[in-house]
Amino acid sequence: MKNIFLLFGLFVLLSCKNDAQNKKQKETLVDKEPVEVPLKNGKARAYFASGCFWCVEAIYESVKGVEESISGYSGGHTSNPTYEASNTGRTGHAEAVEIIYDPNIVSFETLVDVYFASQNVTQVNGQGNDRGSQYRSIIFYQNNTQKEIILKKKKALANKLGKTIAAEVYPFQKFWVAEDYHQDYEKKHPNHPYIKAVSIPRLNRFKTKMPDVLKNSGH
Repeated sequence: MKNIFLLFGLFVLLSCKNDAQNKKQKETLVDKEPVEVPLKNGKARAYFASGCFWCVEAIYESVKGVEESISGYSGGHTSNPTYEASNTGRTGHAEAVEIIYDPNIVSFETLVDVYFASQNVTQVNGQGNDRGSQYRSIIFYQNNTQKEIILKKKKALANKLGKTIAAEVYPFQKFWVAEDYHQDYEKKHPNHPYIKAVSIPRLNRFKTKMPDVLKNSGH
């Protein structure tokens, strides 16, 4: 029995130490200057994290002006994160997406609106049953203009709902592209149980909220 208490105490001590380290690393990241990604062939890039990237990728690819959505990892403190490593929560990374879009067709402001309209905005560290820091909500900004847009919309939504909005706001640093098998997952695996039970219903809920921004809206 004594050994059990000793092991439990050691576990608690290590957990507290890891939490303190993660908090310090997070504070260091939030204080960094944002990295601005230049336009390429007239296309801009934006970065969001909101639960499983299979879901988020499909949501953004349904939006007019979005050329491509790429699944990956961002917001952490390690280099070259993998799916297995990020899932431990120890890398600090969240499953994220890189949105390649035409700013002449869809604005960053609209992409932020899509972000908030496509999730449970009050759930901390996850979406639905996908729980853990790797599934937390983060919006990344590349300059002060984007930061102001995000904070203004986040505050307005909090006031409207009378609740705290879970999304964290980070200066963008780097996006790590996920393994090939994660890309276009919903499109390639429409009959996967998770896709049928979680991703497609989440996409459809978003479509009912913002039909005018959809590629097939006819506007």
